[in-house]
Amino acid sequence: MVSKGLLTFPSNPSIAATGVTAGPLEKKSPFSSQFDKIYTDERMHLKTNEQGHAKMIEDASMIALSKIDAVPSKADFFFAGDLVNQMTPSNFSASTLQIPYIGMFSACATSISSLLMAALVTDANLSEITLAGAGSQHNAIERQFRYPVEYGSQKPESSQWTVTAAGIAVVTPNRKKTPVITKGTMGRVIDLGMTDPLNMGAAMAPAAMDTLERHLKGHQASEADYDLIMTGDLGKTGFTIFKELATRKEIVVSEKFQDAGEAFYGGDPKFFSGASGAGCSSAIYFSEVYGKMMTGDYQKVLLIATGSLLSPLSYQQGETIPCIAHAVELMMK
Repeated sequence: MVSKGLLTFPSNPSIAATGVTAGPLEKKSPFSSQFDKIYTDERMHLKTNEQGHAKMIEDASMIALSKIDAVPSKADFFFAGDLVNQMTPSNFSASTLQIPYIGMFSACATSISSLLMAALVTDANLSEITLAGAGSQHNAIERQFRYPVEYGSQKPESSQWTVTAAGIAVVTPNRKKTPVITKGTMGRVIDLGMTDPLNMGAAMAPAAMDTLERHLKGHQASEADYDLIMTGDLGKTGFTIFKELATRKEIVVSEKFQDAGEAFYGGDPKFFSGASGAGCSSAIYFSEVYGKMMTGDYQKVLLIATGSLLSPLSYQQGETIPCIAHAVELMMK
């Protein structure tokens, strides 16, 4: 059923397996022990950052498939995206995998927009195996959206560190003892006129709040229904704003509210306000959160990935930053 961006999935598509890969710096993450593969080189020993980026997505996909004893030729669809122009790394990984592919761009919210698309085709009985996910590579993204890394530019405390990581989920028809996708909410583009690419958490917070409010009201749910409500990569700055907005909406903010960006590097001040990038939420959602659902620590979670829909061109032209947030509800059944 679809109603004003609200989705329900009666067949309860399963996340049968996940694969997460990460760069060497991401070993500093408190969640790194749950990542499937950590590389010793930022470029994965390839010539360019973008080639390494594609390799991460490809490897995460192969790892996820291997966990259900499948190979790419068995998959029906591949929904993935990243932040590089025209999603070049995802395109090259799709060229290698040779799975029918649609590139997804929701900026850092791609982890959830791709998962929602996978759930839709699975719920429609069009797929037995679909891969969905996203990735980012620090150097490639920093030089595109902010400054070339070689500049050594000083950054404000509100800035975030782009994660080098990729996370892929395998979505199948309902399987026992796996998290199932029960509901979702497609985000609306929210633009409150912010223009600073070094303060994207603040720009994205209202979009996250809009999606949370619409999801709770539209699906007749309450924050009390979930063991975890995790936003994507608002970082410390944006997450503080998000929690204040939620409080103003009379939503009870407790410890069950967390943010992947704030948590990714364990609050290390060297990473300023925290982590960002399409690989940030996908890495934590498909390792930490997925793992705790599999062990029974979480029974029901709400994931809200956030994205800033700016481009180098829009920034250079002085445009504001339109933002979006997509939500998915997972449950152990």
